[in-house]
Amino acid sequence: MEMNTYDAARVLGLSGDIDPEAVKTAYRTMSKKFHPDINPAGADMMKLINAAYDALKDFAGNLDTGSRDDGTQQDYSADLARALNAIRDCIGLHIEICGAWVWVHGDTFAAREELKGAGFRYASKKKAWFFRPEAYRSRNRHEHSMDEIREKYGTSRPDMRRPSRPALAGAQ
Repeated sequence: MEMNTYDAARVLGLSGDIDPEAVKTAYRTMSKKFHPDINPAGADMMKLINAAYDALKDFAGNLDTGSRDDGTQQDYSADLARALNAIRDCIGLHIEICGAWVWVHGDTFAAREELKGAGFRYASKKKAWFFRPEAYRSRNRHEHSMDEIREKYGTSRPDMRRPSRPALAGAQ
């Protein structure tokens, strides 16, 4: 999965002067925060975190990743994890991660209120829902098909099913 430097910095929570050591530190922090044993959407978040690290591991320079209107930095990764966790149990959804965007296809009509509540927006031309934290809305208005987006950023389809628990010993 390919990710641009701005999205990668947002996923890792970096802004300003960035060097490989800062990237490594942010990567370790995010890996601990979103480890699959701690966070239900952790496996999917780790895919994003690993892609962000790959995009920035050799980067040195200044990146202004933006801040909210009130001047505070938004926790991009936490917003993504919250959105994934909110729709985790919805049946019939096909979730796809392209770059730092989350796209949802499938039987979305039944889950539209959950999707809206989690901050997803509907892209009528793509016939899919997408998630992008509010403070990081794209200003790029180019029309790209889902195939073009997949080709440019890569894609991963997370397994959002909850792991099954083994039966208790002696239970019948």
